[in-house]
Amino acid sequence: MIIGVTGSFGSGKTTVANMFGKYGFKVINVDKLYHGIYNKNKALKNKIKKEFGTLDRNQLKKIVFNNSAKLKKLNKLTHPIIIKTLKKEIKNNKKIVVDIPLLFESKLEKMFDKIIVVKCDKKTQIKRILKKNKYSRKEINNIINSQMPLKEKIKKVDFVLDNDGINETKSQVNSIINSIQNP
Repeated sequence: MIIGVTGSFGSGKTTVANMFGKYGFKVINVDKLYHGIYNKNKALKNKIKKEFGTLDRNQLKKIVFNNSAKLKKLNKLTHPIIIKTLKKEIKNNKKIVVDIPLLFESKLEKMFDKIIVVKCDKKTQIKRILKKNKYSRKEINNIINSQMPLKEKIKKVDFVLDNDGINETKSQVNSIINSIQNP
């Protein structure tokens, strides 16, 4: 069973994916996968440096989340490598959950047996992201606005998981596990 976990920035995708790990699923975090690729792939770094004039990730974020055309260029450079690596990871595993923010934007629906969208109210979402002290409110809104709207994602998934409270989230993960294992 290959499960995709997606949702908006700060919705709790990683928390939910890690809960599946406690049920014996291998967890792949696509953001971490990308960071590993980015750190090791000199050809990719050279292309990014040539295109954007920097390799500093904070500067890159400022560039791409303020300019949708630049974001598309970055995704065009990075997504094929990420997808190839992800497919290799999935190939040898039968019980896997993938934390993948841009699942629909990357048109990867067919890769998964089941897809879960994680959502929470906007106030909670922004509060979670601000806690990390990595982004301003403007940057948070730019990132959220660069992603497919939650309403659109909800129309395309097998399960919607409301992640406003940890106990309720655990209960919903348990229910999803039960419905998958006992269809």
